[in-house]
Amino acid sequence: MANFESEQIPDQSDFPVEQRNAAVELLLGICHRQQTEIRELRAQVQYQAQQIQLQSEQIALQAEQIKKLKDEIAILKGAKGRPIIKASGMSKDADVGPTSGQLKRGKPSIKKTAQLKIQHVEIIAPKNLPEGSKFKGYEDYVVQDIKIGLNNTRYRRARYETPDGRTMIGELPATISGSHFGPVLQSYILSQYYQQHVPQNLILKQLWEFGIRISAGVLNELITERKEAFHSEKDEVLRVGLAVSSHINTDDTGARHQGKNGFCTHIGNEFFACFTSTASKSRINFLELLQAGATEYTVDALSRQYMLANRLPKVLLKLFAQDQVFPSKLLWDLHLQGLGFSQRARRIATEGALTASLLENGRLSHLVIMSDDAGQFNVTGFLNALCWVHAERSIHTIIPYCEDNRRAQQLVRDQIWNLYRDLKAYKAAPSDSIKSALDRRFNEIFTQKTCFQTLNLALRRVYLNKKELLLVLERPEIPLHNNLSENDIRDYVKKRKISATTRSDEGRKARDTMLSLKKTCQKLGVSFWQYLLDRISQQNLIPPLPQLIRAAAQSP
Repeated sequence: MANFESEQIPDQSDFPVEQRNAAVELLLGICHRQQTEIRELRAQVQYQAQQIQLQSEQIALQAEQIKKLKDEIAILKGAKGRPIIKASGMSKDADVGPTSGQLKRGKPSIKKTAQLKIQHVEIIAPKNLPEGSKFKGYEDYVVQDIKIGLNNTRYRRARYETPDGRTMIGELPATISGSHFGPVLQSYILSQYYQQHVPQNLILKQLWEFGIRISAGVLNELITERKEAFHSEKDEVLRVGLAVSSHINTDDTGARHQGKNGFCTHIGNEFFACFTSTASKSRINFLELLQAGATEYTVDALSRQYMLANRLPKVLLKLFAQDQVFPSKLLWDLHLQGLGFSQRARRIATEGALTASLLENGRLSHLVIMSDDAGQFNVTGFLNALCWVHAERSIHTIIPYCEDNRRAQQLVRDQIWNLYRDLKAYKAAPSDSIKSALDRRFNEIFTQKTCFQTLNLALRRVYLNKKELLLVLERPEIPLHNNLSENDIRDYVKKRKISATTRSDEGRKARDTMLSLKKTCQKLGVSFWQYLLDRISQQNLIPPLPQLIRAAAQSP
C-alpha cells in the first residue's frame, strides 16, 4: 500500500490555474490508487474469509470422523460406541394401510371374533338350574388356541403281483411329494426361517422338543433345496410386475456369498418385490435383471445411439453398422472377443445392446426407474426419477460453522419441505397452472445464493437433477421417494444379519426366492403361511401371484 504521507502537495493559492489543475489531477490519481488498493484489500479479506469458512467446515468434518473412528476402536476393544440416533426422514405420504385404523387401541372397527373360523362348539348349561327356567338363547365366549403336537401317518402301501408277473403298489398322495415330512411341517419350517427369521439351529431344537425326528442336514435341504416351483413363480412375478407397472423402485445392499462380497438388488413397487443376489452391482447387472429371464442382445439404431452417447470410439462403432440380435450371452461375449474390444468398450457395447433389447417394441419404454441416484440405476433411454429424501439429505447433512450458516440452512430446508408437500398435493390433483408454479419454485430454491458457500454448492448439485426430481410433474402416478424399496430391502438385511452369509448357490437362490414371494404376498394381501401351505400341499386354491399382480394393477 502506498505511503500517502510522503506525497508533497503544495499550497495552491499562489499558483496559476495550470499548476492548480495539475495539483487536482495529482489528487485524483492518489484517490484512484487508494480506491484500487482498497478494492484489492477487500478481495483479499473476502478470499481469506472463504478460506477460513472452508477450513472450519473441514475441521468439523474431521472432528466427526475422529469420533466415528474412536467408536470403532472402542467396539474393537470390546466397549460400546456412541448410540446412533437417526433423524426423522421426510413426511410420509398420506396413504394409510387398510388395517391401520383397526389397530388403534379402543377403536375396533369390527368385533374381534366375528370372522374367526370355529373348529369346536361346546354348549355349557348352568349348574343347579331351577325347574321351570326358560331358555333365552346363548351368550358366546370364544377362546382362541392352537394345537401343537405330532400328527404322524403310516402309509401301508399294498403290493400285488399281477398274473403276468408284474408288481403293483399303492401310490402315495400327491401332497407327500416324495418327502417323509408333511406339507404342514414343511410350511412351518419355511415360515419360521423366512418369515420369522429364526435361525436353523433354533428351528432344529424346537422340532426336537415337539418330538420330530429330523437331522440338521435334512432340515437344511427342506429350507434350500427342491424349490423349482417357487423359483418359477418368482421369475414370473418379476416378468409380469415389470410388464404391468408404470414405475419401479430399486435399491441394493451387500450380500456375502461363500465368503466373498456380493450384492442383492431389489426391484419392486406396491404390487410386487423381487430380490436377486449377484457378484456385481454394475449397470450391466441391473439391465440383465430387467431382462427378467430373456437373454437377447440387440444391435440396432437405439443401441448405436447409446454407444455414441457414452463415447464409444467411432472406429469401433462402425463395427456395429449392421442390425443383429444375439440370442444368448455366450454368443454376444464371443462376438465382442472376436472384435478385440477393450474392457471399457465391451461395457459400453453391452449396456447399449441390453438397453435396446429392453426397449425393443416398447417392451419397457413406459417404465420409470426410481432410485437414490446410484450410477448403476441411471440408464440412458429410460425415464429416471430420483428420491427427494436423498436429495434433501444432501442439504440436511451439511455442517454449518456459524449461526448465519445455520439459519440459511434451516431456511432452505423449510423451503424444500414446503415444495415437497405441494408436490404431494399436485400428485392428487394435477393441473398445468400448478405445474408451472412448482417448476418456478424449484428454480428459485435451488439457484438462490446464500451466505453459506457449501450450501450453495449443494443446491447447485441438486439443481442439476431437476429433470429427475420433477418427473412427477409429467408422471403424477410415480412416488416422490424411494422409501418403498428401502423398506423392502430392510427385511433382507434383517435376514442377512441373523443368518449371515450364504454358502451354496441353492441356498442363495432359495433366500432370494422365498423373501421375494413373502414380500409380494404381503403387498397383495395374501397370507404367506396360507400361500406356503397351499403350494406345498399342491392344492393351488390361491391363484398364481402373477395373476393377482395383473388384477391389482388393473384395479382403479
